[in-house]
Amino acid sequence: MSLATAPPPWVIVCGGFHRLGGMDRANLALAQALIEQGREVFLVGHKFDSDLLKNPRVHATVVPRPFGVLMAENSLRRAGLRVAAEVTQKFPGARVVVNGGNCPWPDINWVHSVHAAWPRCDAQAPVWFRAKSRVNKQKARQDELYALRRAKLVIANSERSRCDLIAIGIPAEKIEVIYLGCEPEWKPPLAEDRSAARKLFGVASDVAVVSFVGALGYDRNKGFDTLIAAWREARLENAILIAAGGGGGFEEWQREIDRINLSATVRLLGFTDRVGDLLAASDLFVSPVRYEAFGLNVLEAICRGVPAIVSKSAGVAELYPKELEGWLLEDAEDAKRLREKLSGSYSGIDASRSAFADFAAQLRTQTMNDTAGELIAKAERYARLDP
Repeated sequence: MSLATAPPPWVIVCGGFHRLGGMDRANLALAQALIEQGREVFLVGHKFDSDLLKNPRVHATVVPRPFGVLMAENSLRRAGLRVAAEVTQKFPGARVVVNGGNCPWPDINWVHSVHAAWPRCDAQAPVWFRAKSRVNKQKARQDELYALRRAKLVIANSERSRCDLIAIGIPAEKIEVIYLGCEPEWKPPLAEDRSAARKLFGVASDVAVVSFVGALGYDRNKGFDTLIAAWREARLENAILIAAGGGGGFEEWQREIDRINLSATVRLLGFTDRVGDLLAASDLFVSPVRYEAFGLNVLEAICRGVPAIVSKSAGVAELYPKELEGWLLEDAEDAKRLREKLSGSYSGIDASRSAFADFAAQLRTQTMNDTAGELIAKAERYARLDP
């Protein structure tokens, strides 16, 4: 089928199309779903999955990532606007998907976070970081609002995000909620896989593993400080906390852990692509986030059979059934309550796994491919309704 006779192509503008980040993973799934439908896709981003680039239906514009967040965002925006203009001029029926404020194109905006609702949590950071963060956040909010006002269809990843969008003036009637799905390989590990994962991280079979996945930057939005405070007081016997995630504050966190004598029970991995192995080795997952539009790391943990404590304000918490509401942390600042939840979960790990089994099975019925298919269907329906 030639490009001229094929279904209209799509343009997707995103920082990346790969499996190492939540938003990037979702946009990769969308590109793959469109390819399976026989469509050509024009992708604009910084980083791409190598297999994706080999597909003849993929037309990739690789945007070099210059030093500095603002310069990178500007480069992506310019490239996105250029490619979108070229493709829609040649193919009037082409659709364009952007993410938040990364490219103000008037079509589909798939929102993975709402900067207007995402507070800065950098009071303990160096002065230079706070100044830079303030400028970046202000610019992000301005770009976001401008792009969202131009969008014809806005896809939110949770009801929480939908409410945040309405709060900044985006009309409710043009917002649709589509929850993110799981990947097919997100299943509870076999006994031999769990054993191999524990060997990989040097953890004995009788040691309980509590895991955390999130950036350890100067901004403390992911709540690792709350977790460390709770962990220090919980004093769980024969247990270790393993945290995956890099960031500018990584070295500072390592020094702090050494200072408060937790180095024997807290291990920082830094950035890693072995999150799946970490979850295979885990008994409990904790995510005391201050802001989280969704929380794909929590979804992955549960699907892999790991019970998860998460802040009630996170989008993924909306999926928790009533019988598991006790696993939701009401206040991300409440280290005392988190300590109680850690201690309670630790004392009944087997029962905890059993409690999450049905929930995990339910979550695994919605894949990331299903999410992409739902987005495509909604976009096509809106196109028919658009005068």
